[in-house]
Amino acid sequence: MKKVILSNGYEIPVIALGTWQATKEEGYNAVLYALQNGYSHIDTASIYNNEVEVGKAIKDSGRKREELFITSKVWNNVGTYDETIKAFNETLKKLDLDYLDLYLIHWPNPLKYRNCWKERNKDVWCALEDLYKKGKIKSIGVSNFNITHLKELERIWIVKPMVNQIRLCPGDTKDELVNYCKDNDIAIEAYSPFARGDLFDNEELMAIANSYHKSIAQVILRWCYQKEWVSLPKSVTPERISSNLEIFDFVLSKDEIKIIDQVNSEYDFDSNQTDEIDF
Repeated sequence: MKKVILSNGYEIPVIALGTWQATKEEGYNAVLYALQNGYSHIDTASIYNNEVEVGKAIKDSGRKREELFITSKVWNNVGTYDETIKAFNETLKKLDLDYLDLYLIHWPNPLKYRNCWKERNKDVWCALEDLYKKGKIKSIGVSNFNITHLKELERIWIVKPMVNQIRLCPGDTKDELVNYCKDNDIAIEAYSPFARGDLFDNEELMAIANSYHKSIAQVILRWCYQKEWVSLPKSVTPERISSNLEIFDFVLSKDEIKIIDQVNSEYDFDSNQTDEIDF
């Protein structure tokens, strides 16, 4: 598996298995299959309600811990330093691990802390920094942060985020935010790269895929890779989990990347997500 080097020198595999919306059973089976078939990077979160099953699959896979990269996230109901430490310890216990490779603030502006999000992010980030300094987390970062949120966090951070995990897909490239992160040596992780499957009937993407004898999913993941993003495709189907790794034997042209950048994507956050953030 190819890797990206984070600002602290830690390496992150460029493709992860995403587990959002995977049920407990689906999560276990998908993670177990992925780890036994070429994956080393698993992305979960406390709100996904499958950390126990992800942890069990990690154990049952027989893989050495040092071969793996495991990510989780602190949820929106956590708002203080002590609550963050408690949430992290609960996640670690559920996953049955001694450390995490990456821990993220899941959202920057949750409804519960809408009127004090700056203070909330400061307290949560300070906890992440301390856990990082103690070696309980190998790298720390954020998710769904825009430039305003990052600039505010910059006022207080001692250790800057190594990662910003954001929703990116063809037609939604968030160039200003991505360039800001690149300029500040913050790696980009792209979640929902397939726009939840809404792009699988796109004629432009189909034409590119056919020219390489690849699937649209593989073309999108190759596009992410050539943009130097870590991608987090979610699947619970063994065939698709395996095929998502088959992207390293072809190269998209600059013109094809431009076409993919500009694909018309009508996918957007569902209502319960948009309530959590102001972009």
